[in-house]
Amino acid sequence: MADIPTADLPPKSRKFSKLQLIWQFAKVYPFPIVAALVALVVAAASTLAIPQGLKLVVDQGFGNDDSSAIAPYFIALIGIVIILAIATAVRFYFVSWLGERVVADLRVSVHRHLLSLDPAFFEDNRPSEIASRLTADTSVIEQVVGTSFSVALRNIFMGLGGVVYLFYLSPKLTGLMFLVIPLTIGPIILLGRKVQALSRTSQDRIADVGAIVSETLGAIRIVQAFTQEPRESARFAGAVDDAFAAAKRRIRIRAVMTSIVIFLIFASITLVLWQGAVDVIDGRITGGTITAFVFASALVAGAFGALTEVYGDVMRGAGAAARISELLQQVPDIRAPEVPASLPAQAVGTLAFDNVTFAYPSKVAIPAISDFTLHVKAGETVAVVGPSGAGKSTLFQLIQRFYDPQKGSVSVDGVAIDRLRPSDLRQRLSVVPQETVVFAATAGQNIAYGRPGASEEDIWRAAADANADGFLRALPDGLDTFMGEAGTRLSGGQRQRVAIARAILRDAPILLLDEATSALDAESEREVQTALERLMQGRTTLVIAHRLATVRGADRIVVMDDGRIVAEGRHDDLIQQDGLYARLARLQFDAS
Repeated sequence: MADIPTADLPPKSRKFSKLQLIWQFAKVYPFPIVAALVALVVAAASTLAIPQGLKLVVDQGFGNDDSSAIAPYFIALIGIVIILAIATAVRFYFVSWLGERVVADLRVSVHRHLLSLDPAFFEDNRPSEIASRLTADTSVIEQVVGTSFSVALRNIFMGLGGVVYLFYLSPKLTGLMFLVIPLTIGPIILLGRKVQALSRTSQDRIADVGAIVSETLGAIRIVQAFTQEPRESARFAGAVDDAFAAAKRRIRIRAVMTSIVIFLIFASITLVLWQGAVDVIDGRITGGTITAFVFASALVAGAFGALTEVYGDVMRGAGAAARISELLQQVPDIRAPEVPASLPAQAVGTLAFDNVTFAYPSKVAIPAISDFTLHVKAGETVAVVGPSGAGKSTLFQLIQRFYDPQKGSVSVDGVAIDRLRPSDLRQRLSVVPQETVVFAATAGQNIAYGRPGASEEDIWRAAADANADGFLRALPDGLDTFMGEAGTRLSGGQRQRVAIARAILRDAPILLLDEATSALDAESEREVQTALERLMQGRTTLVIAHRLATVRGADRIVVMDDGRIVAEGRHDDLIQQDGLYARLARLQFDAS
């Protein structure tokens, strides 16, 4: 399978350069390319041989008194047609195979590259629009590779070969035809550029349609709960109309281009044939010659006429390749250093922030945390609390190195994480997020997501430690039960316990808990809290919590406000200080 480094991609400024992206993926399959080209040449040659066969039939057969004398010429024509049919089938198979293979490799390569990009990229680029590039745009490329390119080459061979044959039949008549050929080139070039620009616009509008579908269906409960079906339907219809309008402009230009070229080509053929008829009457050429000339002229005209259609498809392919190329050219901000450091072979579990200042790329003027320093000892449980926007979740983003701070450093086991491979760092971390992610897979596959290949016994043990084995055993197929899109077959508490089982099975030395019980009812919270306490044993744990009751037993509580630490200590000590923590505690405990 092709794996194209971004450095090999063509620069944006060169004409047709984006089509080189397709070639980069296609050239790794030389045999299908060669086989298709050979079959294409044979098919084109066979097609061009048909006029010569007709010439012989007319000149040698029709004027012969012996009816049996005409048989060899017709047999020869049938033989040519058989060769043409076989060569066409071979060409179709290999170019279609190549188109499917190139698109499959392209999709895999783009998807692999997307997985290497940091979250900041997806803040500015909608995943639904990216998904459209991986589907709609690659489908356009598949059409170009699997159809348009071979059709273009076939018609070029037939057009050029036909012109040579026409010169052989009658240089005079062919010369007259060539007087108008330059007139057909101009519209193809001028209007083709317009088609390419409109094709890119059309593909962008189609991507917008896909984005709206993804967004609306992903939030279908909210849409229906707020009775916004008419509004969303109208918004989708508007996007569809915009896509149709863009496509209509492209189709209009292609139609004009096609009509102009066809008129010029066939008008020239008509005039030339008029002169040819005069030459036959005057005896300067034979009836077979004019028959062959007419047939070959039709082939040449059809070949050049088809090129206008193919040119439009190729321009669409260039636009699609440009959009795909933009994704492949994205360079992640978060990547491994050229000479990465190594973590200690025996994990310790220490965690340190030293004078860290960080602002999100979308809000560079507003630091999320400022001059933040925190050291967490191995095996220690540290809770981070504070009002919304205090910077708590940002700490987890930095620990996992989804972003790099503008100032200061973050270290794990004494090694600055920007000196590590991101994958090496994240192998030392287990995460239980606030918004649980359950994949459209089986229960067992979801639990084993952090440790693929885990045995069924290990998965059940992790499920039991997470208080999840009871409801999992009650499922129709146990661990093999399909969870549905986003785990729709489970309740919120059940999804959270699946996430905890996933973290238990991963068995990483550092555990990150991001408000893991904030959205649960009292009974589910008790089940999840028991599982969390079991998970935290023997691990360094950093807990983000809004519900202070869940962190009263932490070794240390860090209170954050406006991106800074304003207090830290144990629960009772912070209550006595009567600061922000005590105020938050009064609000929660008094309310309860």
